[in-house]
Amino acid sequence: MRPMRLDMAGFTVFREETTVDFTDADFFALVGPTGSGKSTVLDAICFALYGTVPRWGGARGLANALAPSANEARVRLVFESAGDRYVATRVVRRDGRGTVKTANAGLQLMPPGFDITKLDTGLSPEDLGEVVAGTPAEMERAVLDAVGLPYEQFTSCVVLPQGQFADFLHAKPATRQQILVNLLGLGIYEEVQKRATERAGQAEAKLETVDKLLGGLADVDDATLADVRGQVDRMRDLAEAVAVAVPELERARATAREQAAELAALDAELTVLAGVRPPDGIAELARAEAAAREAADEATAAVGLAEEREEKLRGELAAAGDESALRLLLKAHGDREKLTGEAATVRSAVTTAQAEHDAALVALTAARAAAERVEAQLEAAFRAHEEAKATDQAVALRAHLVAGAPCPVCEQEVSRVPAVPAGSAVARAVAAGKAARAASEAAKRLVQERDAAARELDRVLLRARAEHDQLRVRLTELDEQLAEAAAPQTLREGLAEHARLRRALEEAAGAVRAGREAARQARGALDGAQERLRRAWRQFDTTRDGLARFGPPAADRDDVAAAWTALTGWANEQADRRRVDREARAASVGTAEAAAGEVEARIGEFFTAAGLAKPGDPLRDTAVAVERAEAELRRLQERREQAAELREQRAGHEREARVARALAGHLRANNFERWLLAEALDLLVDGASRILRELSGGQYDLVHDKGEFFVVDHHDAGLRRGVRTLSGGETFQASLALALSLSEQLAGMSTSAASLESIVLDEGFGTLDAATLDTVAATLENLAARGDRMVGVVTHVPALAERIPVRFEVRKDARTARVERTGR
Repeated sequence: MRPMRLDMAGFTVFREETTVDFTDADFFALVGPTGSGKSTVLDAICFALYGTVPRWGGARGLANALAPSANEARVRLVFESAGDRYVATRVVRRDGRGTVKTANAGLQLMPPGFDITKLDTGLSPEDLGEVVAGTPAEMERAVLDAVGLPYEQFTSCVVLPQGQFADFLHAKPATRQQILVNLLGLGIYEEVQKRATERAGQAEAKLETVDKLLGGLADVDDATLADVRGQVDRMRDLAEAVAVAVPELERARATAREQAAELAALDAELTVLAGVRPPDGIAELARAEAAAREAADEATAAVGLAEEREEKLRGELAAAGDESALRLLLKAHGDREKLTGEAATVRSAVTTAQAEHDAALVALTAARAAAERVEAQLEAAFRAHEEAKATDQAVALRAHLVAGAPCPVCEQEVSRVPAVPAGSAVARAVAAGKAARAASEAAKRLVQERDAAARELDRVLLRARAEHDQLRVRLTELDEQLAEAAAPQTLREGLAEHARLRRALEEAAGAVRAGREAARQARGALDGAQERLRRAWRQFDTTRDGLARFGPPAADRDDVAAAWTALTGWANEQADRRRVDREARAASVGTAEAAAGEVEARIGEFFTAAGLAKPGDPLRDTAVAVERAEAELRRLQERREQAAELREQRAGHEREARVARALAGHLRANNFERWLLAEALDLLVDGASRILRELSGGQYDLVHDKGEFFVVDHHDAGLRRGVRTLSGGETFQASLALALSLSEQLAGMSTSAASLESIVLDEGFGTLDAATLDTVAATLENLAARGDRMVGVVTHVPALAERIPVRFEVRKDARTARVERTGR
């Protein structure tokens, strides 16, 4: 597998679209700072092919394919393998629930000579070539067929990721052996053994089937063949005899059929003539039609009389005046009497309300006068209170006065100190004031109550007067309405006459409806009688038309009963004549059928003599018998030929089973495959030992024993020790030697499509000293210079990167990583 072009978008650190063009990059390096995304380029190659990456930990790490905050990742790899060019594509998406799944995976075989630069022009997937796989499940098998390596071996031999560089060196012997089997295509011998076993089983199964078929062909001897040929001759003789007798049988049967047909025709005519019978009650149809017509005329006349009476009553009812107007006038008389009584009641209520209203006004006036008097008393109490406070203040000063001393108020000499009165004037004034305030509040409440009562009585009086006015207006209107109206008694008599006329009108209308219904029924009876009469004539015409071939007599169209009587008499005469002819016709039919029976019995004897059942159709049955005998002869001959062919096939299947079983037995022990693996491992270890000796400055050789790898340390007296005892740098040298040897030796040893057309190393160069690093670089240069494989390294060691002609510099900013090709 040799990568040609890698396209990434939304894949881990490569958020934006990035293309790595490996065209003509036979020896390249992926360089850049630690964490810039160098190893991610190799991850993308593995992901495009196998859908996973070593450092993701399997399918559960699929979410790692998405760049931060991205919902989709796309990777497309164009690669060459065994001379063919493929394009592998994988798309990963995050759905609305946050689950990351593979949305698309496919592998296509590109047309020969396809220019991969056209991928930049936006070609559709259909333009990229034949679809080899279209689902993740199909991809697994298709990639294995195209690359020749499963995922685990691909990451051990082609793309050697960080942390797994020494996998092949430290692998278990069985694992390492399986890798070599796949790489060298030695599985073909196991496949040959399996196919030889299958071929032997198939041949033995065919042999068993042929034996069963031959067992079923035991009855194909010469005696059976002679018996079958004799049966064919007998059937042919029968066919000749039947061919002579059948025309005679057909002539006899034709004569019998003709005689029977004439007899049947005569019987049919007798049946038709005997069936001529007049319908029941045909004589009463005309009388019934006349009676129905008379009843219909009488019903029509009765309807006319009833309609005339109805129309007369309608005129009388219209002349009696408008009933609704009479009812309105009578109602107006009643309303006036009612309103007159209501008006007297309202006038009395108005008088009472007026008296109560006047009394309320008088009481209100008295309450207001009393309130004014109480208010004056309250004002006097306030003034008395002020005077009492001045008196008490003066009394209070007397306690401090001294006769002969100056007054503290007026500063005059006090000639005599007055006596101090008993009790407080203020207290007496306050008590009088409280009593006056209580009386004032009571007077105010009384005024409010009486004012409210007066207002309510005023509203009552206004409502009563308004109601009285409305009644007077209504009475005036009724007086005007009834000014020219009749008296109530007269109006009642007019309404009674209206009721009488309406009842009479309803009775007349009922009589009209009843008469019309009777007329309708009478017309229906007439129509039914007429239809029955027409049906009788139609039946007569149909019967007569059915006798037209016999020449019936003419009919009297005025009397259907007479017409039926004449036709029936004529039909009976015709039937009597034909009964006389029938006896002779019946005798002729019997004679013809007896002759046909004799010929048919003779043919039956032919079939009985040939050992066959009585025939249904002699010619057909003899043809079938001849065909069956000849078919049995042909089947026997074919079975004889089949038996001969089966005996030849049996010999061929027996030889094939013997050869296939022998080949499978030779390959079943796997000795040949083990010898090939041992030889391949010897070559691989010899080449790796040479490279390791060069890389270690002559210190180490690599050897193997029973599938395990060991190193021979020449700096320690040729001590042999396991490869797991090597230091980190020594392990890198040994792993590199194995990887390079595997890449060198595979092309000459492989028998299958699995070929290491490229090798990419992603580990360890920073642990090497300058001399070892120079040796490694020279080794890689020599490997790339051979031109039969691509060599790539991932490194951040400048000394190594400068010696590699093509460099892909990987840089990463805050948003995305980018790859730029430098060098030649």
